[in-house]
Amino acid sequence: MFKASDVKELREKTGAGMLDCKKALEENNGDMEKAIDWLREKGIAKAAKKESRIAAEGLCQIKVDGNTAVILEVNSETDFVAKNEEFTNFVDYLADQILANDVTTVEDVLAINDGGETINDKLVALVAKIGEKISFRRFEKVTKEDDSNFGTYKHMGGKIGVIVVVKGANEEVAKDVAMQACAMNPTGLNRESIPAEVVEREAKIIKEQVMAEGKPEEIAEKMVTGRLNKFYKEVCLVEQAFIKDSGMSVADYVKNNGGEVLSMVRVAVGEGIEKRQDNFAEEVMAQING
Repeated sequence: MFKASDVKELREKTGAGMLDCKKALEENNGDMEKAIDWLREKGIAKAAKKESRIAAEGLCQIKVDGNTAVILEVNSETDFVAKNEEFTNFVDYLADQILANDVTTVEDVLAINDGGETINDKLVALVAKIGEKISFRRFEKVTKEDDSNFGTYKHMGGKIGVIVVVKGANEEVAKDVAMQACAMNPTGLNRESIPAEVVEREAKIIKEQVMAEGKPEEIAEKMVTGRLNKFYKEVCLVEQAFIKDSGMSVADYVKNNGGEVLSMVRVAVGEGIEKRQDNFAEEVMAQING
């Protein structure tokens, strides 16, 4: 009556789940157009219409299982939906699935089969039910050795999340470092982690500023070095002044407690996504009008 390729085509056209597409084709004797109408009538196909919308709100979640931790970001169109229990449950579920499976990409996660449905099927069904675009944007798995500690911190209910790995010290020290990274938004862990093009651009700006002051070339070069060191103290986590005691750096604080910061992952929900410029009244009317 119909082939597997028909199910695939219907999924691509409607964004509906595999099982829903199969049922739609069964109910309509394999007729593609009637199957599309059937899905639309059931409200299942509406998820596909939301793909062009901007989803810049949402949540990040952090979960730890032994020596493995995961941090992920799932986006929604509005903060209201980000607080919806079904949305938050799905974010928790995603974190559990990532920890339980050997996955390295978002596509790997979406392809996980759980109970006869893929994660992508469950996501599409959630979009249809909630009525907003929902996007699983990114995740990162972090591992550590037995002699290290995870420091985790979420701010504003999951608008910013941080995982750090600290060798030695203890979990309290590691959490202090995670809170530092959350509050001070470092670009990277240390000098080696700052992209070369970022450093080059900063050095060029500094040199132009110094030369504009009329300094000789050799003096200008020394001043560039000095101001770059100041720049590093702002953008490198381990060189930042420790927020609980500005008389020492983060690296000094951790070292004084018998440890060393090994890694950092920081996620801020919606960073890098161009947000809508709707005003509040328009947003409310958009919600009322569906």
